[in-house]
Amino acid sequence: MFQATPFFMPQYFIFHKPFNVLSQFSAEGEKKTLADFFSRIAKNIYPVGRLDYDSEGLLLLTDDKALTHQLLDPSFAHPRTYFVQVEGAITDDAIHQLQQGVTISIDGKKYNTKKATAKILTPDLVVSDRNPPIRFRKNIPTSWISLTLTEGKNRQVRKMTAAVGFPTLRLIRYAIGNVTLDGIAPGTFKVADESVKQLLLGR
Repeated sequence: MFQATPFFMPQYFIFHKPFNVLSQFSAEGEKKTLADFFSRIAKNIYPVGRLDYDSEGLLLLTDDKALTHQLLDPSFAHPRTYFVQVEGAITDDAIHQLQQGVTISIDGKKYNTKKATAKILTPDLVVSDRNPPIRFRKNIPTSWISLTLTEGKNRQVRKMTAAVGFPTLRLIRYAIGNVTLDGIAPGTFKVADESVKQLLLGR
């Protein structure tokens, strides 16, 4: 007798990763992991890519292997937008340099970043305060910028802002494609359906 193959329904979770949380389920010392926020998630659900321990923002978790491939393969060049708090009053010249691409070091080798979209933000556009807050220096101002990249080298945003003279103090991934953090508080997530795939790819 013919037995139908069970229909696979991929799952998608849009998570707002807080500061000082590892982008993994496995324990590592006393550090918080995704397991602290997803207690009942299926074992075949994994984060797509990663955010550094000291970075915040949007992290996709899914069991959709085809989408994972598209999001991680550099040839698809999907946009990712970051809100970045930098040390100092950033200049128009620095913004222009970020837009045109800068030279950074990747694995000890010089790398010229691709053209990016960069602009100055007003602080009220930032999603939330951070706990703990960034270090405060009374005589040194800070600035917020939006930076949209179509590539994702290791700690690329931090290296780019340092290259133009404005070290990163706080880094939030605000969007992947057209999916944003809007309405998702730090440490919480929302469940999406398959329609989210095209939005994640910026289509």
